[in-house]
Amino acid sequence: MYTLALNKTILGYIKKCLSQKALESVYASMIKTNTIQDCFLMNQFISSCSALSYVDFASSAFAHMENPNAFVYNALIRGCGRCCYPDHALGFYIRMLRNNVMPNSYSFSSLVKACTLLMDSVFGKAVHGHIWKYGFDSHMFVQTTLVEFYSTLGDVSSSRRVFDDMLERDVFAWTTMILAHVQDGDMASAGNLFDEMPEKNIASWNAMIDGHAKLGNTKSAEFLFNQMLARNVISWTTMMNCYSRDKRYMDVVRLFHDMIDKGIIPDEVTMSTVISACAHLGSLDIGKEVYLYLMLHEFDLDVYIGSSLIDMYAKCGSIDRSLLVFYKLKNKNLFCWNSIIDGLATHGYAKEALRMFDGMERKRIQPNAVTFISILSACTHVGFVEEGRCRFMSMIQDYCITPQVEHYGCMVDLLSKAGLLKDALEMVRNMTIEPNSFVWGALLNGCKLHKNLDIAHIAVQSLMVLEPGNSGHYSLLLSMYAEVNRWSEVAKIRTAMKDLGVEKRSPGASWVEINKRVHCLILLLVVLVFVGDRKATMSSLGTSKGILEIAKFGVYVTVPIILMYTFANNSSNLRKFMGNVFSLINFSYLIIILGFIYFNLCSPISFY
Repeated sequence: MYTLALNKTILGYIKKCLSQKALESVYASMIKTNTIQDCFLMNQFISSCSALSYVDFASSAFAHMENPNAFVYNALIRGCGRCCYPDHALGFYIRMLRNNVMPNSYSFSSLVKACTLLMDSVFGKAVHGHIWKYGFDSHMFVQTTLVEFYSTLGDVSSSRRVFDDMLERDVFAWTTMILAHVQDGDMASAGNLFDEMPEKNIASWNAMIDGHAKLGNTKSAEFLFNQMLARNVISWTTMMNCYSRDKRYMDVVRLFHDMIDKGIIPDEVTMSTVISACAHLGSLDIGKEVYLYLMLHEFDLDVYIGSSLIDMYAKCGSIDRSLLVFYKLKNKNLFCWNSIIDGLATHGYAKEALRMFDGMERKRIQPNAVTFISILSACTHVGFVEEGRCRFMSMIQDYCITPQVEHYGCMVDLLSKAGLLKDALEMVRNMTIEPNSFVWGALLNGCKLHKNLDIAHIAVQSLMVLEPGNSGHYSLLLSMYAEVNRWSEVAKIRTAMKDLGVEKRSPGASWVEINKRVHCLILLLVVLVFVGDRKATMSSLGTSKGILEIAKFGVYVTVPIILMYTFANNSSNLRKFMGNVFSLINFSYLIIILGFIYFNLCSPISFY
């Protein structure tokens, strides 16, 4: 009677333990009362230690037991797995067998989970063999953990065999198997299982939506999302990521607003997704609203949200806000530093970008390949040739980063713009990887800038192989020949373009944000041919007001600019007329007119 009351008292103390100090006090009492050999109490004690992540203390207490039973071993194995010591869990199982203690279904479910954490296929398959040996192969919980184990290893066929052999399946088994097929890219099998699933949970719906999203099947993902009766934050975020992959960034923002309206609280992943969408849209106003939501709901400005905000503000043209967020961050990881360095470089603040990189080095943050792309780009913006060369060599020698094609592209661009075209060509020819169109294009642009037809011809020859359908490269070379009156070469290029079926590139465009909507203005080139004394006037194309009026009804606005083409004897008239036209019509001015006249705005607008 006394022993029963004592055990009950100690059990009460164990359940009340909230710290290691309290556990140590209870364990001291167990030693004094000689109850450390009681398997039931030790089972509870070890479970409490595991719950508080004091596995080492639990192991020490376990070592003083003379004859622990399977339940005590199970508690320790489960605790080691829960506290991320899966190798210790396997060690206790081996000790369990050596002491002739018979394992049970709870032993094996914990063991398989430990093998899953370790990603140890050899030990996992050995445990699977023991499951057969001891007759626990038909236990639902054991089989479910095996399904998860093989799925995690990517062995979908073994996972499916275990699943098909199950006499009884819970919702976790169904969801795990569906997720395995989704991760394997087998949406047909995943869909069949999903249709057969007796009770679909939110996790299974989310898995199917995510699977379709990763394969680019946005319509299928959208259909499933709309069919869901109940959605959690993961459901909404998964669908947002799907739209983001499909570059439907306005739908990401719309879904975010719908989510808020339905009372779903977003998490950090959701916020990073919607901030990234604002960055791609270039919508500063919507980005400000999202930031205000973050502040009002007291989100922690962690490295993930912080780096997304820095990138968003930089891409929306507000580098000052990027810097403000950067300096507000208490902890900054590599992504934060990369985002601010890239933002400064993109906005032309090359010296500031280089100083930021130096500060990053002082903080002992190891740069990566992305960091150096931004640094080399910054050097290109201001023509720091020697600085760029030093940074490029430092990347290779000091940080052991192998140059990628983007790094070579930046260096070729830097050298070409500085007029060092022979050095740039030599770098291209000495590249350790095959140069792509970005590299040759950078060289070609440098040739255009410094009027070097010989190297330009070499660049275009390579670009014709890499991008035979890109008219931009042909047009650039054509204009270079036209500038030096080599009309025979111009004719040859035009003939070659016609023979190859190369069409003129799509018109240029600019974007403007008005009333929280991003509008795209497309620049169309209207060709008029003058023969003899025939003339055309602006009125023949219609007024600019009539053209701009459509801005009120749609996103796309067309602005025609007259491109004149005459024969050689009328070239002086052409130059005079074109000078008058382009001096009057500036694309940026048209954007401002669009904003202030046709939308009746009284606030600033952003265009880029």
